[in-house]
Amino acid sequence: MSDSRKPKLVGINHVAIEVGDIDEALAWYRRIFDFTLRGHNERSAFIDMGDQFINMTLVAGRRQDGVERRHIGFVVDDRSSVKARAEAAGATMVEGPFLDFLDPWGNRIEVVEYSNIQFTKASNVQRGMGLALDKNDSAKKELADKGMAPEGSR
Repeated sequence: MSDSRKPKLVGINHVAIEVGDIDEALAWYRRIFDFTLRGHNERSAFIDMGDQFINMTLVAGRRQDGVERRHIGFVVDDRSSVKARAEAAGATMVEGPFLDFLDPWGNRIEVVEYSNIQFTKASNVQRGMGLALDKNDSAKKELADKGMAPEGSR
């Protein structure tokens, strides 16, 4: 097969995380984050993030031991209260340069703020989510260096 016909990765539609109890997981994550539930049944739940989603999948007895390097990065509009909320929910905080914690099932979550990273939600998706977010200068430069600067900021 020709490499010119190879599909190009363009994003992530969803990520699945394994939990030991769907209702308990939803209640636990609601202690930290505001989110909309797309769907829910006894084996899975779908948390909307605009044009993407998290799929929580039931795996009986799920528990990952230790602090794995493997993780999922959540993007939030404002992360200033995340650490305190995660601690109050009983998360195990992970030492290091980032805001990482383990949920009760051992899933490692890294939380980053939208303004600081190159990940970008289209304006129509932000509008549909009730958001109006912008990037800091560093993130704008990172995007500009790749030819991806938001319109009107070149």
